[in-house]
Amino acid sequence: MSTFRAYRTFEENRIVSSRFVDMTIAELDPGEVVIRAEYSTINYKDALSYNGTGKIMRKFPTNAGIDVAGVVESSTDARFKAGDEVLVTGHELGVSHDGGFAERVRVPVEWVVQRPKSMSAKDAMALGTAGFTAALAIELMEHNGLAPKNGPVAVTGATGGVGSVAIEILAKRGYDVVAITGKEGEADYLKRIGAKEILLRSSLDLEKLKPLDRATYAGAIDNLGGDVLAWLLSVQKIGGTVASVGLAATHKLSTSVMPFILRGAHLLGVDSVNCPMPQRQRIWEKLAGEWKPEHLHRDVRTVAFDELPAQFDAYLKSQVRGRTVVRIAKA
Repeated sequence: MSTFRAYRTFEENRIVSSRFVDMTIAELDPGEVVIRAEYSTINYKDALSYNGTGKIMRKFPTNAGIDVAGVVESSTDARFKAGDEVLVTGHELGVSHDGGFAERVRVPVEWVVQRPKSMSAKDAMALGTAGFTAALAIELMEHNGLAPKNGPVAVTGATGGVGSVAIEILAKRGYDVVAITGKEGEADYLKRIGAKEILLRSSLDLEKLKPLDRATYAGAIDNLGGDVLAWLLSVQKIGGTVASVGLAATHKLSTSVMPFILRGAHLLGVDSVNCPMPQRQRIWEKLAGEWKPEHLHRDVRTVAFDELPAQFDAYLKSQVRGRTVVRIAKA
């Protein structure tokens, strides 16, 4: 029986570690669709899982990688056939179901997205869960009234995967974007991708948070949580929309109801893992068309599958700008 390579995470003697292994299709978690993987991408969640730092994995052993794009190799469900170009993000991929860091991926048919015709596998993974989350947040915000005429939109974690795609999409749609970052040296990069203004996180006085502060922003996309999210809520204009997409600082939030009842602010939870398929397909169609970043691959690094293990520490140390694509298929 033929084998393929996978980057698999184990828990042995209560120690979590990951390594390359050879596997067969029969050893993969069940599903109706087998995908020949071409590309994956690295997310902060992947970095947290590879050595157990963030207790992301819920089953051991499991192939890591929460994203994959490739071609259907076989399908027992009539909705897909061999040769179909597809992608998978979210659900339980790379968490409790064998994920995208493998040359073959087998998943339930309900997880599989038909890749838009104009989107290559590399395009899809240059966006990945990060780009999908950014686009989902913006769609939810606009559904709740956000529009360019309302005022500026703040984006925290601006140099990360979600933040950088969010800035590009918002700027393309005519918004004035304020990029909030802890990296002073990245100001030129952030302006190049569309930020109109740069605000250093160190300039925020988070020790004396007010329930309501000066109304400044029409919306915000927050990757951090904690006091930064509380501050963003306090500085929303009337009807402002804040999308919570991450917890890079903390999962905790201490705030008051005043932004909600005195300014009608909206706090929107963005769940890219369990997004319904019709909405999921619609978002990917937008990312392949009108919402596609102008220079999608300009700030994306591509690494070979063999180079994958060396990439994670930089994510944990917040040293990564933009997105990293992993070429799974042999060159």
